[in-house]
Amino acid sequence: MAYLTLRNVNKIYPNGFHAVHNFNLEIEKGEFVVFVGPSGCGKSTTLRMIAGLEDISSGEFLINGTRANEKGPREREVAMVFQSYALYPQMTVYDNIAFGLTLQGVDEDVIEERVNKTAKILGLTEYLDRLPRALSGGQRQRVAIGRALIRKVGIFLMDEPLSNLDAKQRVTMRSEIAQIHQETGATTIYVTHDQTEAMTLADRIVVMKSGYVQQVGTPYELYFKPANVFVAGFIGEPPMNFVRSRVENGTIDFGGQKIDLAAARPDLAGMEGKEIVFGFRPESIVLQEREKAARIDCQVELTEMLGDNTNIYITCGEKQAILKVDSHDTPETDQPLRFYIPQESMYVFDGETEMVL
Repeated sequence: MAYLTLRNVNKIYPNGFHAVHNFNLEIEKGEFVVFVGPSGCGKSTTLRMIAGLEDISSGEFLINGTRANEKGPREREVAMVFQSYALYPQMTVYDNIAFGLTLQGVDEDVIEERVNKTAKILGLTEYLDRLPRALSGGQRQRVAIGRALIRKVGIFLMDEPLSNLDAKQRVTMRSEIAQIHQETGATTIYVTHDQTEAMTLADRIVVMKSGYVQQVGTPYELYFKPANVFVAGFIGEPPMNFVRSRVENGTIDFGGQKIDLAAARPDLAGMEGKEIVFGFRPESIVLQEREKAARIDCQVELTEMLGDNTNIYITCGEKQAILKVDSHDTPETDQPLRFYIPQESMYVFDGETEMVL
């Protein structure tokens, strides 16, 4: 296991494009950290700088307290799993997993023992004599993980490893990756654009946007205590609902209806006339009348029954929102609906900076 430190790390390409801005992070030994964000946010670039596949333009990267900026990938003792699997098609599963050890000149008996042990962990024992083309996508990804795992390095890097799998395979592989991490205890950095993967796998999540870190925290912290509008909207499915409004007489307007912001958030006194972004999560609403909750009357436009719950698309005047309810409470379309937003589930962000208030 290893601990990592990134201090004011920047990546600027020769054409002047600034891909990563002042990235700062401490990663503890054995921690599972996920970099998440939309395409082009700089998460894979940061991972490649950690791996030694991209030069660091400025700043400092340390492994176990020792500067590693100038070290090559092999010197950093990292193992990396790519989105494309990168398996050798002419080699069997056994040879693909053993390849790194073979290059190092490790004794055949040791290689066989470690390949068999790794294959057992990954459920690949019966496939060791097969070629990659005879495997499913999930099995190929397990082989790629096994090839990295067998090297017994202190840092495990994974760049969107599940993006080529179907939905069912992704769920299965998520649990397998979590189990592998528990068994190996390796310091793991995982890159994804899928917030569900981030929430289910991570000890801590780093949310990025346009090369900047937006927030670092546990899944709980990001969901319940988002730092800004971007994080609040990125984490959660369906995303948080937002309404822009100006505070007037302690209230804000939601489709022609007033929400008493002063009663909900007395700590925000003195906001009269200020533009804010009001937010609430689709699953936080209730359909029964409740004290200390804002009552909203709306129109049901569309429903999506997803099994145990239903997404309800509503309009309230000119405002639109999504609600999430138990499937047994699914309303009819083109019908009026009344719901309540509990005060403890209301979020308020600065209208200019979009930072949480």
